[in-house]
Amino acid sequence: MPVIVVANPKGGVGKSTLSTNLAGYLASRGHAVMLGDVDRQQSARTWLALRPAHLPPIASWDALGEDVVRPPKGTTHVVLDTPAGLHGKRLDEVMKIADKVLVPLSPSIFDIHATHEFVRQLQAHRRSDKVQVAIVGMRTREGTISTDQLRHFLEGLKIPLLGFLRDTQNYVHLAAHGLTLWDVAPGRFERDLAQWEPVLKWVEA
Repeated sequence: MPVIVVANPKGGVGKSTLSTNLAGYLASRGHAVMLGDVDRQQSARTWLALRPAHLPPIASWDALGEDVVRPPKGTTHVVLDTPAGLHGKRLDEVMKIADKVLVPLSPSIFDIHATHEFVRQLQAHRRSDKVQVAIVGMRTREGTISTDQLRHFLEGLKIPLLGFLRDTQNYVHLAAHGLTLWDVAPGRFERDLAQWEPVLKWVEA
């Protein structure tokens, strides 16, 4: 049972967008998906409450207890959304169960520097040899200085960059109805679906 953790100590970098759409994709493939929410804002749980009942089901997992525990039997895939400021014991608990960590990173110089230390913590963690880590650029626009800064930052890290997800209101509109890219007709979202391909390949590898 793969456990994919979406984590970045910086708030507002797109963790919930990444985790909900990833859960939606896995559910569309027929997997028994559980979307966990360690974030006290409960963004993932709020999104699940909006999700129409006729869509592929995604189970909720309340991971707000003192310890992060393994989900019930029958779950085939777990996506875990995490809070800003993830560190210390909470990070250790998450890393105990993680198979892969996806780090969303927006092209802001402040977010880049805040994420740099977090990536170093992941690389130095005692389970770093057992947990795969990769970065996804969020809300990017090609040809901008901020995206160039993000590329330059990533060149100095020995962590794969899976790709960039563009800055678009599509994710906002879908989230408002509990939807993902895989719950609607693909015609309007071909560009976004194409950007997800390397992320999904890495997740399923």
